Amino acid sequence: MNIADPKPIPASSLLSPEANQAAALAAANGILTIDLDALVANWRKLEKTAVPAECAGVIKANAYGCGTEPVARALAAAGCKTFFVATLDEARAARAAVPSATIYALNGLFQNTGDAYAKIDCKPVIGDLNELAEWDVFCRRSGWYGGAAVHIDTGMNRLGLTVTEAQGLIPRINAGDHGIALVMSHLVSAEHLNSPVNARQLAAFRAIASLFSGVPTSLANSSGIFLGAPFEFDLVRPGAALYGVNPTPEADNPMQPVVDLKARIVQIRTIDRGDTVGYGGTWTARRPTKLAIVSSGYADGYFRAASANDGTRGAEVVVAGKRCPIAGRISMDLIAVDITDLPANAARRGHMVTLIGEGITVDELAHHFGTIGYEVLTSLGQRYARVYKGGAATDAAEPAAAAAS
Repeated sequence: MNIADPKPIPASSLLSPEANQAAALAAANGILTIDLDALVANWRKLEKTAVPAECAGVIKANAYGCGTEPVARALAAAGCKTFFVATLDEARAARAAVPSATIYALNGLFQNTGDAYAKIDCKPVIGDLNELAEWDVFCRRSGWYGGAAVHIDTGMNRLGLTVTEAQGLIPRINAGDHGIALVMSHLVSAEHLNSPVNARQLAAFRAIASLFSGVPTSLANSSGIFLGAPFEFDLVRPGAALYGVNPTPEADNPMQPVVDLKARIVQIRTIDRGDTVGYGGTWTARRPTKLAIVSSGYADGYFRAASANDGTRGAEVVVAGKRCPIAGRISMDLIAVDITDLPANAARRGHMVTLIGEGITVDELAHHFGTIGYEVLTSLGQRYARVYKGGAATDAAEPAAAAAS
């Protein structure tokens, strides 16, 4: 059987970019809006707090779920010159977005990857003497002088040279031409203002870093910036605070919210008193109840832990401007919401409800999920359409499948 060639599509029938965007949003089960102006405002606040230290931007994990390339471009346009990622693949995405920036990869150097780092001018963060030896061999053989960071462990017990191992590098530093661009460590409990661990780590890092004469130093993450000037050194590395997560959980959040998450109502239904909702029948209607079935679930990063049952109230969402409670278990693709107290016709099929925003913060949702805001952001699924506003964006929407960079 012969298959005829498809007929060409008349140019007059092609959709404009604006029409394509509108069509994508109309078909989206949910919309994740990232406010790049708020992101930049957060970076500027952190930069001002840390003066005279340089303020970098941590954009690992797809910029905490917000999109590596748009986030990196917005921060670079605001004046951010140094970025941290976790992996080499993330470094490639960052380099494509910010060609002239300094980029560090936190997870270190894997064997036989020196050429890949050099190709994109990315500096590995080295936390092991074997890594350092391999990096040195690569640099000698290739003639590469792009530099690397050295990570010193002051209490996290995760990555990093021991203080004793770091002391062994001092003759190398004193000899000059050492190839070390940054010496850094990582705080364990910076979010707890009065944790004694902070003072111990500060003392340990200050002592060893002072021996790395002429090498820039870095200790503070998002929360560490708010511990005060002694923790800030030459460079601070905010991550979650850029995206609106509270870096000072013992006080009010000084950051602006960056993400707004909405999901679509796919059905309105009513049930009788005594009927149950969801898997396991763990939530029972105590009155005739009106439900909105919302197109989001744990496959989209809305965790099952926020479910409601007959003994426990779960999370809330905002429907038609009013907070409404979840009813029953959250499933893979759907959430049931009790909208009985809303005015008639306030919520209809196709309307959007707010999962994050309108007063529901990332940190509040994290509390219901039994986790932290970092995990909430990095778990937001790829079935949401991404919309960027402000900053370097042009209010463009990305189809969900193309949103990850």
